[in-house]
Amino acid sequence: MQQETKPNFWALTPLIIFLSIYLIASIIMGDFYKMPITVAFLVSSVVAVAISSGGKLHKRIDLFCKGAANSNIMLMVWIFILAGAFAQTAKAVGAVDATVNLALSVLPDSLLLAGMFIAACFISLSIGTSVGTIVALTPVAIGLAEKTGIDLPYMVAIVVGGSFFGDNLSFISDTTIASTKTQDCVMSDKFRVNFMIVVPAALVVLCIYIFQGLSISAPAQTQAIEWIKVIPYLIVLGTAVAGVNVMLVLLLGILSTGIIGIITSGTDISTAFFDWFGAMGTGITGMGELIIITLLAGGMLETIRYNGGIDFIISRLTRHVKGKRGAELSIAALVSIANLCTANNTIAIITTGPIAKDIAQRFHLDRRKTASILDTFSCLIQGIIPYGAQLLIAAGLAGISPISIIGSLYYPFTMGICALLAILVRYPRKYS
Repeated sequence: MQQETKPNFWALTPLIIFLSIYLIASIIMGDFYKMPITVAFLVSSVVAVAISSGGKLHKRIDLFCKGAANSNIMLMVWIFILAGAFAQTAKAVGAVDATVNLALSVLPDSLLLAGMFIAACFISLSIGTSVGTIVALTPVAIGLAEKTGIDLPYMVAIVVGGSFFGDNLSFISDTTIASTKTQDCVMSDKFRVNFMIVVPAALVVLCIYIFQGLSISAPAQTQAIEWIKVIPYLIVLGTAVAGVNVMLVLLLGILSTGIIGIITSGTDISTAFFDWFGAMGTGITGMGELIIITLLAGGMLETIRYNGGIDFIISRLTRHVKGKRGAELSIAALVSIANLCTANNTIAIITTGPIAKDIAQRFHLDRRKTASILDTFSCLIQGIIPYGAQLLIAAGLAGISPISIIGSLYYPFTMGICALLAILVRYPRKYS
């Protein structure tokens, strides 16, 4: 459905209510993890339908449902279902334990944190997607946290942070494609600018993990590594790095856990087969809350877009731009707020890209740096919002609140600081 209203501040009311309910309730309870995020989304979704300008009630509900059921939301739901099934079946057959034992035997204790971060950076750079990286590595991070006593949200945050390194830089990332296409620049040129901004952030974070890893002492590895049970993760990582679609990657992972489970179960085939089905069912139902949040967020954000909330933000941010520094800051703010309202960094770039291009032409900005700003700030916001796909799926796999992960997201915040400094100090000078 196309937008039928002019830019409208009141269209942002559901988002403001969601953030207010979550914050106020958490302060009253004295615990940011006790407030159910599903309840906050339910209230804000009801408000979104109530204030929408879509006509009669049934039409406004229809608008909300179309937002909840668009192709991006449905793709996320499919990934969540498959990820839950794979994570649980891999755990049931012992694939997670085998992979964790392998990691503990290969990596020195002091390099466990840094090694996990490097693995997340490398895989995300290879496959161009943060979601695929999180799905592949989060179960291993959970196992390492259990074996070493490292705080679970902290360990999961390492994977989430590293996954955005590649999502931001990779040539095959959808954010890279969207940012370069909307700004009419070559991917390799955008990569050079982006590289100069975010690699210092990655190096700083890597040094932090090396330093913090010095105090880690993993238990002595006495268990023999069951190599056959590592195969599901080798398949998942190998096909992901090869660029296979994430849904096919997960299906192959689920199938491999079933085959290996039957081979190693020590029981008859029928019992092992139904145990495999049972593990899949448990994993899928465990993603129920995650799917509910995704659907409610999709419907609410669509009503905001339809009623002119995003256009209001765009019009206000671009009204008083003066000078190159101000123009770059406005582009950064534009894509950040759009991402906050859409919970999808690619859509945020596509939505604001044409306006960013117009600002760049008006103030003679380098389109390579403009593309880098769009990509970097969209990844920053996507990496820290508790209702984004990445934090939701990581939290769902780990069985923790997405809010608990945010405080340990060193890389996204450091990347954002470096990107902001690049605008303020006009770096890199050649592209500023």
